[in-house]
Amino acid sequence: MFIKILFNYIIGYLRICVEGYYIERFINICTNNKILIWNLKRDKNVRLYLNIGISDFKKIAEVARKTKCKVKIERKKGIPFILNRYRKRKIFAIFLILVISLIIFASNYIWNIEIQEENNNDLASIEEDLKEAGLKTGILKSKVDSKEIINNIRLKRDDIAWMGIELKGTNVIVKVVKAEEKPEIIDDTEYCNIVSDKNGIITKINAQNGTAMVKEGDTIKEGTILISGTMEGKYTGTRYVHSIGEIEAKVWYTKSKKIYYNQEKYTETGAQEKKYGIKINNFEINFNKRVSKFKFYDTINEEKKFKLFSNLYLPISVTKLTYKEQEKTNVVYDIEEATNIGIEELDKELLDEIEEKNNILRKNCK
Repeated sequence: MFIKILFNYIIGYLRICVEGYYIERFINICTNNKILIWNLKRDKNVRLYLNIGISDFKKIAEVARKTKCKVKIERKKGIPFILNRYRKRKIFAIFLILVISLIIFASNYIWNIEIQEENNNDLASIEEDLKEAGLKTGILKSKVDSKEIINNIRLKRDDIAWMGIELKGTNVIVKVVKAEEKPEIIDDTEYCNIVSDKNGIITKINAQNGTAMVKEGDTIKEGTILISGTMEGKYTGTRYVHSIGEIEAKVWYTKSKKIYYNQEKYTETGAQEKKYGIKINNFEINFNKRVSKFKFYDTINEEKKFKLFSNLYLPISVTKLTYKEQEKTNVVYDIEEATNIGIEELDKELLDEIEEKNNILRKNCK
């Protein structure tokens, strides 16, 4: 059935309207005589719209005469009628041929690179590394050597466990799996000390191997040796070991910040201004002037690549520049307000620095 409909589209078909009181009989006779009709749409009870092949029009007219129905051609569809419609429009035909030729020519190049990272892991500078390896937009598909590109990236980076490159149309899909960080291997036979990397007060110390150099309650500074890698024995003398132990301490974090009493604040008014353009490869055509009419504004750049199908990208993209108007206001804080703002901002900054946030004992704000 589908093949027959497609064939009729190629050779042309008619959209007709059949009007009369014996519509059901008309359909039954067409079915019995194996006349192909499709896309039936009934309007009220006496009118029926349907598609038929050109060669079946005489047969339909005969059936309509038998059922006392009127037949009217609504539209002529299909490739022959389209060509006939535009046969005198040479400019359109030339333009159509030119567009098709450009699409065929552009389909030999890569116009979009899609990077898929497992678990949404962010691999820094992966796009720049791909460009250096030879994978970039505008390159011929025949010049893309997937194996060589993958080998170059893997040799350069040790944070990639697996990488695959797949070409689909004018789109390249790069799949990357981030490598897990290797645990640090510690040689427990190597001599070393345990040294403090912060200032604090010792609350617990247990030297499992080596000699404890401080005790509970001692105040320590950064760089203080907590457990020494030397052990003294009555009969063995001095031995150099790999120090191991468990240490806990109270440490403090300090941070300061200036909060000005007079500040400028920018808030969005809701007004927007949008400007569009077309980008053909690296050449950009702007439809409007890029200067905004707003005095204060925030800018958002968007670019959407043009594609015919899911993986057939073209070197054409639509650019949109959105200006969001902002209103400037002068805000004056008193001492208490400025202090609260400073405490809130510093609290967020310190929490980012502290590793074990659940072990915070006290906060002092001055």
